[in-house]
Amino acid sequence: MGRKASNITLSSEERTYLEAQTRARTIQAQTVNRARILILKADGTSIDDIADKVGMNRKSVMLCINKYLEGGVENALYDAPGRGRNAEITDDEKAWIISIACQKPVDLGYSAETWTRALLTKHINKFAESAGHMRLSTISQSKVRTILEESDIKPNKITYYCEKRDPEFDQKMHNVLLVYKQLSMQFDEKGQLIPFEEDGQAIHVISYDEKPGIQATANTSEDLNPDKAHSTISRDYEYKRLGTVSLLAGIDLQTGEAIPLVKETHNSRDYIDFLKLLDAKYPAGDKIRLILDNLKVHSSEDTRKYLATVPGRFEFVFTPKHGSWLNLVEGFFSKMTRQMLKGIRVSSKEQLISRIYRYFDEVNAEPVVYHWKYKLDEIDPTEEIIVDTLPLKKSS
Repeated sequence: MGRKASNITLSSEERTYLEAQTRARTIQAQTVNRARILILKADGTSIDDIADKVGMNRKSVMLCINKYLEGGVENALYDAPGRGRNAEITDDEKAWIISIACQKPVDLGYSAETWTRALLTKHINKFAESAGHMRLSTISQSKVRTILEESDIKPNKITYYCEKRDPEFDQKMHNVLLVYKQLSMQFDEKGQLIPFEEDGQAIHVISYDEKPGIQATANTSEDLNPDKAHSTISRDYEYKRLGTVSLLAGIDLQTGEAIPLVKETHNSRDYIDFLKLLDAKYPAGDKIRLILDNLKVHSSEDTRKYLATVPGRFEFVFTPKHGSWLNLVEGFFSKMTRQMLKGIRVSSKEQLISRIYRYFDEVNAEPVVYHWKYKLDEIDPTEEIIVDTLPLKKSS
């Protein structure tokens, strides 16, 4: 082969690994010699001097260096598997490395929660011999990384997830989508609501939720409006907190009307006041069906006592836990935050309340009917919706 060998530069990680190889007593002599060759060459030693120091011919020295240039440290130290010869790292050894990587280091006596490559490699080197994997006692970080990448394992990373803790998630989601499917059939081809039949039961469907903790904040100095010197509204970082309010709101999914109620607290009494607001709004004898989440106040004892005074008036369809995104009013709240609440400054809590109601007046001047499309093609509209009337619990 030609004169390909040239100077090489070792990383600190590679040099540390090679120096460990030269001190090892449990590996083949040729591996030790090859490690010495790479270190000497990195130090600027000539090919002839290296050959004299390690007791090898010039051709073998150059072959080792060229193999490093072609494939790195592992390629230079170990021969590629040939016919009838076992691989340098067997499948069993790889499986053992993966099994270690799939455990938390804290469970193996370390302080860390997740592995670093250095800690994982150090652990493998330390316990490989006692586990019967002699070859792995000198494996490098780069080789460990390669093995893990081939198996798509990243023990140094954490991925968060939201578990579907509600065991009835699919059933409850199906029930909410069934409401939306039946609603979609109440509109004609032009998107106009088909009036309720005179001899039928009128059911008004409300998507409901709360937005507690809306902060009333005041400036400490006047805003500077845009001008030639300022392309945007200019405001310093100082502000005063004036307290919070809670917004209780529903969207009539047949008319698009947004129904607000702003309170300074967030409890069952406030929720009952909203139900009373709906009761006064819609004609007596009609049903009011609410789509809402599983907040405790929605099924509290006080709530049940109020519902007992208006029997047959309200029906409830609950979204599954961790499935509030199924509720259309969430999209309305998101839009409201972007359009009105973002960067809002007021001089009092009362002014904040007034501006929230003003926003709802603006929305209701041109109401938009909210529609749901996701997975509706999979829903059979002839199914029966499961509703809850929240009767009073029997005392034990």
